[in-house]
Amino acid sequence: MTPTLHGYWRSSAAYRVRLALGLKGLAYDSVTHDLRTGAQRDEDYRRLQPQGLVPVLETEDGPLIQSPAILEWLEERYPDPPLLPRDTHGRAVVRAMAAIVACDIHPINNLRVLTRLRHDMEADEEAVRGWIGQWVAEGFAALETLIARYGGDYAYGETPTLADCHILPQVYNAERFAVDLAPYPLLTASAARLRARVPQAAPEAQGDAG
Repeated sequence: MTPTLHGYWRSSAAYRVRLALGLKGLAYDSVTHDLRTGAQRDEDYRRLQPQGLVPVLETEDGPLIQSPAILEWLEERYPDPPLLPRDTHGRAVVRAMAAIVACDIHPINNLRVLTRLRHDMEADEEAVRGWIGQWVAEGFAALETLIARYGGDYAYGETPTLADCHILPQVYNAERFAVDLAPYPLLTASAARLRARVPQAAPEAQGDAG
């Protein structure tokens, strides 16, 4: 069975999964749910994802939700090439890097939160950009330190890991909102390498981009 990825071209969580699929050379089908129109909240889709969020990866084992869990499943099911280091300490470091994005930056900068800021709390675009920039800066500063300690061509070592699959989509989001990325040269350099390595995963490369 060819997996089917349910996502949206600008979803950073779906972008993470596309990157991992690309790095592992796995073919997949795509189904788009336009987050701008609330398509992800349709009843049929909620049967796959009760939260009404993207992505979902439909597999022969059943539907998988939440991008970190999907990435771990891909790593276990298709271990070559590996996206986690071989040693236990390295694996913990990579997972911690990924968690800085998945737990501390992305959740408070996602569409649901930004919509509430704009509509319910009457934040203007300058305030929204300031909100986004603050949390990106805090997380990226920590990641820059970790990449200086553990990185090579990529965030951890010389080959891409699950950390990179989280970092690049967050860099894409930061660029969209004009966050100053100059203080994070190691992070942006490693993200650029991954972007060049898996160009087919980029948001702009998706057929539904627009």
